[in-house]
Amino acid sequence: MGQSVQLIRRPDTVDAVVARMRDLAATLPERDGVAVFNRVYLAVTEEVGRRLAAGRFADRRATTTLDVRFAERYLTAVDPAAEERRAPACWRPVLQSRRHPGVRPLQFALAGVNAHIGHDLALAVVDTCEALGCEPAGLEGDFERVGDLLVALEERVREDLMPGPDLLQIADPLTHLLGAWSLERARDAAWSAARALWALRRLPDVAEEFTQRLDAAVGFAGRMMLTPLPG
Repeated sequence: MGQSVQLIRRPDTVDAVVARMRDLAATLPERDGVAVFNRVYLAVTEEVGRRLAAGRFADRRATTTLDVRFAERYLTAVDPAAEERRAPACWRPVLQSRRHPGVRPLQFALAGVNAHIGHDLALAVVDTCEALGCEPAGLEGDFERVGDLLVALEERVREDLMPGPDLLQIADPLTHLLGAWSLERARDAAWSAARALWALRRLPDVAEEFTQRLDAAVGFAGRMMLTPLPG
């Protein structure tokens, strides 16, 4: 029981997020789909922590809050202590396919990035605005700086998990998967969604419907990404 309480406790610093990710990694088999995404996300979150410590962000509080609220949505979705709770639609494809032998590690990583950027990021921006009492425009600079690190996340995914050039041929379905999704476009869409949700905050029914449709659309894309591939 004590371990479950610790797992679901809300992190409030980047170091706490990193600790949660490391704890999660220690409980998962290396080939597990969540473990694959967690490894690359952990590396990027550690880099955020180093840059914060070095004073690389103009507004340390805003960047910390955005990073923590962003990571919290992922950790809540995949937390093994909350298995009885239905995960957001965007994360269900990864959770349901996480041990499928026909899904390659690169697919799990990209599907995780898709869920986290396409859905979680927009909601994290709104969470941060509410926590700090600011408008989305006040976070745009921090959003862009964190976004630059997300590009590093995608690059790390490709570097660590991409098959060698002799294995990835033009006819390989993985080649088409890599070309069909763009982190830059997903990040721009997340910013637009965050602004829309903020504008809709006084219309909670409409905001909820918008959020559900965003979640479902991102989940649908994730399910396509996780189609088992030959070889």
